[in-house]
Amino acid sequence: MKNVIILSCSTGQGHNSCAEAIREYLEKKNITCTVCDSLRFISPAFARFMSWGHSFMYKHIPGLFRWGYSFNEEHRGILKRGGPFYRLLTIGVKRLDKFLADGGYDTVICTHVFPTIALTRALELSPLPVKTAYVGTDYTCSPGTETGEMDVYFIPDASLTEEFDRYIRTPHRTVASGIPVRSGFWTRLDTKEAKRTIGIGENRRHLLMMCGSMGCGPMVKLLGKVAGALPEDLEVTAICGTNRRLYEKLKRRYSGSDRIHILGFSEDVSVYMDSADLYLTKPGGISVTEAAAKRLPMAFINPVSGCENYNMEFFVKMGAAIADTSVDRLTRKCLELLSSEERLSGMRRALEEYSQPNGAEIICEELSKGV
Repeated sequence: MKNVIILSCSTGQGHNSCAEAIREYLEKKNITCTVCDSLRFISPAFARFMSWGHSFMYKHIPGLFRWGYSFNEEHRGILKRGGPFYRLLTIGVKRLDKFLADGGYDTVICTHVFPTIALTRALELSPLPVKTAYVGTDYTCSPGTETGEMDVYFIPDASLTEEFDRYIRTPHRTVASGIPVRSGFWTRLDTKEAKRTIGIGENRRHLLMMCGSMGCGPMVKLLGKVAGALPEDLEVTAICGTNRRLYEKLKRRYSGSDRIHILGFSEDVSVYMDSADLYLTKPGGISVTEAAAKRLPMAFINPVSGCENYNMEFFVKMGAAIADTSVDRLTRKCLELLSSEERLSGMRRALEEYSQPNGAEIICEELSKGV
């Protein structure tokens, strides 16, 4: 493995974050690696439209997103060969094939089911001497996984092997690698040192709130409820990501508070996680895996559902997270949890015992062996 391309997808940032984590690790091993949005081979305009459409629906019409995922689960053949969605996703296969051949790539890694479908068709039409792999970014076998035909399927956990093998009909290898996250999440500062670094009282509890890179979900309501019952020994940081409107709204509302901190996009999420006693978030596959690597107890509000239900259930069942659909109930549960070091310690122990694997490292090792 010397020249790798990772095909991601512009439907949310999780797939891109996963791709960047793999690229980061491979380049440290002096392996040439390129990351590319697979939808651009249909057309750059289509890729931009899909990115905008996904973000808009995710933030503003989560019920439609939820319905769409449930429909796909109940009708897994919607991405089957020859169907309308399959034909759309394979429009650009000749351009994809030429790009791979011209680039001299020996390994192709896909972090979304869409590129696996296009890649499978491209290699059927014009075989190339490449290894192919799919990397799952949620704790479930997403609809459409069965339509692609990769050599290796890297999955989040060994407990999901049977589920993936049930849907993947072709000869393949399934490897429980864990979901790749960037290297910064594999190092941990002492909690008090991290609190000092970001200006949190080292003897105070710290609640970190972040609902994905887009700042979606009921962040305003959640923070309002927490602020209304804020204990003296608790500080809160809300990271709004790229959601500028949310940032400005919360910044105005809490500008007079010295215990509620509002951030926009931040490159220091790793340090904020190290400083936190509890992480209140939506259960995106990358977010929960980053927190698991940090051994950080989690609390979930799930505005979108879909594949995120499985991420939530995975860590709640483990004993590393709590969850609720009600803002009022979840706020109460978070404040109760933050007042109990015994319960927080138990959640951290659950994550220690789970010992989240370094996905990028395992993927690199496995693909270097050959398939």
